[in-house]
Amino acid sequence: MRRPAPLKNLDRELARFHGRLKAGAGFVALLATVLLAREFYLQITQHAFYTGRAESNRISLVPIAPNRGLILDSKGRVLAENYSAYTLEVTRAHIHNLEATLTEVGKLIEITPGQLRRFRRLLAESHEFETVPLKSKLTDEEVAILAANRYRLPGIEVKARLFRNYQAGPGMAHVVGFIGRINDRDLKQLRESGREKNYQGGAHIGKTGLEQSYETLLHGRTGFDQMETDSGGRAVRVLSRIAPVPGKDLRLYLDRELQEVAEHAFGDYLGGLVALDPNTGGVLALVSKPGFDPNLFVDGIDPVTWKSLNESPDRPMVNRVLRGIYPPGSTIKPFMAMAGLELGLRKPEDAIVDPGYFSLPRSRHQYRDWKKGGHGVVNLSKSIAQSCDVYYYRLAVDMGIDRMHDYLAQFGLGEKSGIDLDGESAGLLPSREWKQRRFKQVWYPGETVIAGIGQGYHLTTPLQLAVATAMIANGGQRIEPRLAQAARDPLTRTWQTLPAPARTRLAIDPQNLAAVREGMVAVTHPGGTASRAAAGAVYTIAGKTGTAQVVGIKQGARYDAASLARKHRDHALFIAYAPAENPTIAIAVMVENGEHGATTAAPIARAVMDFYLTGKRPGAMTLGGNDATD
Repeated sequence: MRRPAPLKNLDRELARFHGRLKAGAGFVALLATVLLAREFYLQITQHAFYTGRAESNRISLVPIAPNRGLILDSKGRVLAENYSAYTLEVTRAHIHNLEATLTEVGKLIEITPGQLRRFRRLLAESHEFETVPLKSKLTDEEVAILAANRYRLPGIEVKARLFRNYQAGPGMAHVVGFIGRINDRDLKQLRESGREKNYQGGAHIGKTGLEQSYETLLHGRTGFDQMETDSGGRAVRVLSRIAPVPGKDLRLYLDRELQEVAEHAFGDYLGGLVALDPNTGGVLALVSKPGFDPNLFVDGIDPVTWKSLNESPDRPMVNRVLRGIYPPGSTIKPFMAMAGLELGLRKPEDAIVDPGYFSLPRSRHQYRDWKKGGHGVVNLSKSIAQSCDVYYYRLAVDMGIDRMHDYLAQFGLGEKSGIDLDGESAGLLPSREWKQRRFKQVWYPGETVIAGIGQGYHLTTPLQLAVATAMIANGGQRIEPRLAQAARDPLTRTWQTLPAPARTRLAIDPQNLAAVREGMVAVTHPGGTASRAAAGAVYTIAGKTGTAQVVGIKQGARYDAASLARKHRDHALFIAYAPAENPTIAIAVMVENGEHGATTAAPIARAVMDFYLTGKRPGAMTLGGNDATD
């Protein structure tokens, strides 16, 4: 029998429903409270943060590279300048298929294999979001073609860029230097020095020469455009601008015309020349021959050209004035003479008899004079004027290598001069202590003998010889050579003289100084080794010729240039200052494999001094002659 279904308790069901309704409402209220709290946090508490985030999506900071400062010679002639040109640039991060894009670009404009190689090399050195140049200095037609096809070439842009131009060419390459693209090593140095931000938007930095030494001064300060962009990242308008500050212009002591005269005077010879103002230390001319075209490096040199420069037997990339180290030869004799006088080992009137050779006690080895048969009776003045080797063999033995080292070091030999260019060599001024440290060997008396005429271990740069010569010219004041004279503020357009380095003075007895100067003047008078080179000068020249051996000569043999290859012939040197009574120029010339200072190096110096002191330009110069040699 079926039981009847129980009746529902409506009150209980209603109470249960109301409970569920309240729980649901409470849950909804809780969610609403959480949402309101979150909205309050985002809209009120974090308002500034998210406003900035939103603005950063809408606004971009675009760096503006500053104009690089100019480099000018002493008379305001431009040596390094800027010019604007269009460049095709690629941003790898915006390109889906790089190779396909490059192929499409190649169908529109000509891209050479060399440009592609350089692009791939720069691409490997760059970050993904950096723009990399594919082709520089586009023609107007190429710009128009690329602009018309830009819509189908994402990641490809045409930009106006400033390029560096070196008007003076190869002759100034070792002075002015060049700029090049910033690489990883440059970037690391910029980060470590805290200057990385100032190079945003820029792609170049000074690599060598003055471009490197005065990079901070020449570069300027990067500016920024605050750009409003759309959702696609395209610029809409400029909201504000922090203008870039151009780099300062640099004016040198150097005279471009004098530099050209010096370079022309070398003819086909290789070597180095530096002319200084002995009173200020200003570099009037600095030639290292051969040079190279610095414009090749501005936008990245191709591997073939770089290899030819780097592997050339003429070494065009080496600054011979700063880095070339050579035996000073007989150019050391005026400084040896000064040492003999100052140390009390000689008096100006003291004389020796030169038979044409010198031997150490209990030795049959003969150290020969350059003049067969010798110079006869020789005092200090004649020893300089005729470059008597035997006089200085004896003086060196009496002096000893350590006293020789200590005194010559006061003229800056064997140490860097401090010129405002990087890469200077210190040369070598030998001593007992040096040889023991370097070779673990004792010093031999015969090494002292040849050191007295600037041979053996002694090595110097043309720049060191010029500084030492300037000290004789100015009475013993040690100068620190300087190429840069003043900088021009880009805003006020006023020139400001750059700080001069502190100078020291070597205490020299005026009578001893006068005796050495007299001997150097006699070098350029009849009977002196450089008399032909100085003939007809309307001013007085004080100088000293020198010849530095490249290969040794056996005992009893004579030097025969005709039997030697050009690269094994002696180097020719000449140091001088003028006018002798009131010097305004001091000069050192080194001609590689030029054989004799009197016949190759001295005429070059004469051409430079003629132009500097009288304005006379040399005609076609023929080196050589029958002058006395050394």
